[in-house]
Amino acid sequence: MDTPLSTIAVVGLGTMGTGIAEVLARAGREVIGIDISEAAARQAVASLEASTARAVRRERITEQERRDVLARFRTFSDLQAAADAELVIEVVPETYEIKQQVFRELDAVVSPTAILATGTNALSVTRLAAESRHPERVLGLHFFNPAPAMKLVEVVSSVLTAPPAVECVTRLARELGKEPVAVGDRPGFVADGLLFGYLNQAAAMYEANYASREDIDAAMKLGCGLPMGPLALLDLIGIDTARTVLEAMYAASHDRLHAPAPVLGQLSGAGLTGRKTGRGFYTYDAPGGQSVVPDALTPKESADRVAGREVSSVGVAGSGTMASGIAEVFAKAGFTVVLAARSLQKADTARARIGTSLERSVAKGRLTAEARDETLARITAAGSLDAFADVDLAVEAVAEDLEVKQQLFTMLDKVCKPGAVLATTTSSLPVVAIAKVTSRPEDVVGMHFFNPAPAMKLVEVVRTVLTADDVHATVREVCATVRKHPVDCGDRAGFIVNALLFPYLNNAIKMVEEHYATLDDIDAAMKLGGGYPMGPFELLDVVGLDVSLAIEKVLHNEFRDPGLAPAPLLEHLVAAGCLGRKTGRGFREYARR
Repeated sequence: MDTPLSTIAVVGLGTMGTGIAEVLARAGREVIGIDISEAAARQAVASLEASTARAVRRERITEQERRDVLARFRTFSDLQAAADAELVIEVVPETYEIKQQVFRELDAVVSPTAILATGTNALSVTRLAAESRHPERVLGLHFFNPAPAMKLVEVVSSVLTAPPAVECVTRLARELGKEPVAVGDRPGFVADGLLFGYLNQAAAMYEANYASREDIDAAMKLGCGLPMGPLALLDLIGIDTARTVLEAMYAASHDRLHAPAPVLGQLSGAGLTGRKTGRGFYTYDAPGGQSVVPDALTPKESADRVAGREVSSVGVAGSGTMASGIAEVFAKAGFTVVLAARSLQKADTARARIGTSLERSVAKGRLTAEARDETLARITAAGSLDAFADVDLAVEAVAEDLEVKQQLFTMLDKVCKPGAVLATTTSSLPVVAIAKVTSRPEDVVGMHFFNPAPAMKLVEVVRTVLTADDVHATVREVCATVRKHPVDCGDRAGFIVNALLFPYLNNAIKMVEEHYATLDDIDAAMKLGGGYPMGPFELLDVVGLDVSLAIEKVLHNEFRDPGLAPAPLLEHLVAAGCLGRKTGRGFREYARR
């Protein structure tokens, strides 16, 4: 099978098939496009004409190169056209029946040495291969949408696949400018195997009315740097497609986290499958449209909205990176800030850290020297919480330990004036357990900033069953003043971001435990296939494995789902003192500074 794969057939000219055909034609391959729908074939040609015309306008290719690309793409309505192809890639609807029919017909058409690739992202490649006349030549070749832009290609081997076939398509992927990742045959493979579990949990979170669709999507975009929120992504993928993938994953794993959220079935059954029908979790301007339009679920400004309390001075308790970052955010926005630590020396050190941060902003042209001096002048260091006597808002940013936070709030309750809002920045602990140690739990709220606080736009506003309406309103108004994006969530483990992020990270660890894929392949798959700014193991090492384990334990303890139990490998690394970048070793080793 050591063939150059110069003639390639693509069966199915939907969005994905058309994209793959474009990639191949641009790379100099003769492409045979096959679809039973003449309209789909015409649309594929029109799409290639439009994309190559754009490339000429942007001076990425010449007009002659464009004509050559178009000449290399021919369309047909009969599988007989694939007779001379050295590789056939099927991208037909995601059902065994349709794909098996295509493979049966191809067996009778193509050369015995031709490679047959399925573009499935959910169905068993082994099952498709087993019914083929030559199962050794069948493999998976999973491109990501949009194929011309996305770099990842998962090359999927079954136990029946001949290694030369894998080597041949892997070489092709590299020649196309893609990054091939070798994976075994299991539903979802690497990228979708991790992605769809996360999407499913987001759908379940929305279904439970825990947070609005807008807040869930904003939280994951702003808190994790993702290109799209999970519910918008489900609409793009197709809710029916997502449900099919999840059903296949659940059949293989029996993990409840993969059991499709009922809302996916309800929307699919109603024909509300996302962008392609004009409505899914959101409503779009037209079937196939991209622009979201207001609907009955779109948040509206309430005329009788409760006004917040007046805030002009803020106390920040803590001396670490998060405390100094939060103090900087408030001071930049014009608030008078008291930064209190366990000693005046620690508070002065934290204030000096803010000065260094402001200096960097001046050096980068983001801040004037005058604004730097005014910001720093608004911050007073203190060695005791007694300095919070007159603040309007007290923000706690100390160690993520319930007992430590409860002790601090007991003190805040004594020193802060009546009517002061008391906020905790906890990322996983129950806010109500902190509020209950005070005599005024109605004044306590969660205000979860993300690190680094000056740069990250998201704040999760966590309201307990006891939080007063005007306290909640106060925090949202303050967020607007400091130019942060607030998202509302209830007081349960992980809030929005960590409740969706850490099960995904935990599942990535399980993939490594099961020897399904390597650290590097998983990180590459999620960055190149999912658009994540960091791979899961890069992120775990940055966050800290001890912190990650603590959050996993909190999630598992609250929801009692076996699928949320921390991966044993994570526990073993923490027990060995391998905590990530801060110790020089986590999932990877790092040079000590």
